Amino acid sequence: MWRADAGRLVRYGLSGSASAVTHLGLALALHEGAGFTPVLASGIGFVASIVVSYVLQRNWVFRSRTTHVTGGAKFLAVTAVAWTVNTVVVWAGTAILHAPYRHVQVAALFLIPVFNFALNSRWTFISESIPQRQADREAGYRR
Repeated sequence: MWRADAGRLVRYGLSGSASAVTHLGLALALHEGAGFTPVLASGIGFVASIVVSYVLQRNWVFRSRTTHVTGGAKFLAVTAVAWTVNTVVVWAGTAILHAPYRHVQVAALFLIPVFNFALNSRWTFISESIPQRQADREAGYRR
């Protein structure tokens, strides 16, 4: 079971990396290549990264059979809560604790994926997931 869990964490990290590259790459291309404002370019990149993250997490990380209506809605709810947590952490860290922004944001960037993984693995994609034993067999793991 540990190998399956470790594999899932690796896939989660890779999907997060793909999402981040999508966000940054598209935002930079739109801003620097097409002349979009930074906020608009980042917003479009962020939306694209949500799509990449959802597709990879649903189909590859958690191997879920949850419908797009159910899974998508839950995923967006987790994303909204994570955005709120990030905002509160950044606000509290900079406005109340007077910590440097870059340190606070780095802390948030480590906190948010842990939070997202916990919620997505236990709520978003769990209801209709392929049973873990079957998923392990499909991945070539033996217990």
